[in-house]
Amino acid sequence: MADDPQPRGAEYGHIPVLLDRCTELLAPALTARAADGTGALFIDATLGAGGHTERLLSDLPGLHALGLDRDPSALQIAGARLAPFGNRVTLIRTRYDGIADALEEAGHPAENSVDGVLFDLGVSSMQLDRTERGFSYSADAPLDMRMDPDLPLTAADILNTYDHGPLAAILREYGEEKFASKIAKEVIRRRERTPFATTGDLVELLYAAIPAPARRTGGHPAKRTFQALRVAVNAELDSLRAALPAALAALRPGGRVVVMAYQSLEDRIVKSVFAAATASRTPPGLPVELPGHEPEFVSLTRGAERADQREIDRNPRSAAVRLRAVQRPTDRGGS
Repeated sequence: MADDPQPRGAEYGHIPVLLDRCTELLAPALTARAADGTGALFIDATLGAGGHTERLLSDLPGLHALGLDRDPSALQIAGARLAPFGNRVTLIRTRYDGIADALEEAGHPAENSVDGVLFDLGVSSMQLDRTERGFSYSADAPLDMRMDPDLPLTAADILNTYDHGPLAAILREYGEEKFASKIAKEVIRRRERTPFATTGDLVELLYAAIPAPARRTGGHPAKRTFQALRVAVNAELDSLRAALPAALAALRPGGRVVVMAYQSLEDRIVKSVFAAATASRTPPGLPVELPGHEPEFVSLTRGAERADQREIDRNPRSAAVRLRAVQRPTDRGGS
């Protein structure tokens, strides 16, 4: 497969990141009761084009999958791709922090019912390639950036209505943009003449606002501002903070959660939640671990795993990925 001139999923505009590694991590949990996955339930919490789910359903003919996505276009594309699997897959339109409700809607308990969960965070190649969505700074398009088109707030709304303080805070906190205050000041000055309407309007301002030496390092000068606006529009970090505990609670004994993050803000949240989940609950200072106070989860990765050069050559999007995974132990029932 690695030598295939067209990587798996390329025809859908999105090559799944770390497909083999995700499959390797999830398969033991999905085959714990039957080698073909019979009786196991998998949640793809960020379905996208459905590449990871397609692979697992193909490899495990008894597996059932629940695919979640807030983007109706993604659900339409994934639905067509996964149609051959019939009723083995259920697709639900929701943010990934809607895991508990999605499980109940599909007829499963919100806790202790799932064998594997996958999060592939951030904006997908498929969304970036749809220029009319406004996610990309490489083509002029409306300043939208909504993953769910029914959301009330767009990137243009933020740029055209937020005061200097809140706007600078978004750029600083969600984009880690060190020129946040200056950019916010220039945005307000510019919108007094003409409101922001397109990505080109914003890119033009950023080239003018960011000093030339800074523009020559660290990638495209619009990268951090576009990230910040996208995160704010879609409430991505708040959603992730709620989604991870819900995913952990949903696991059966032996179940696993795999998360792929592409920016440091997401990865810090994943790292923090997983560190708490894998920590001993014995009070500090005691010489031995108290029975029943063992960690609720165990880590399956040493820190964050990165893509190797071969993976990056096949799929440049994987260059930024940080993968972490945990498992609920099998020897303490549903605790």
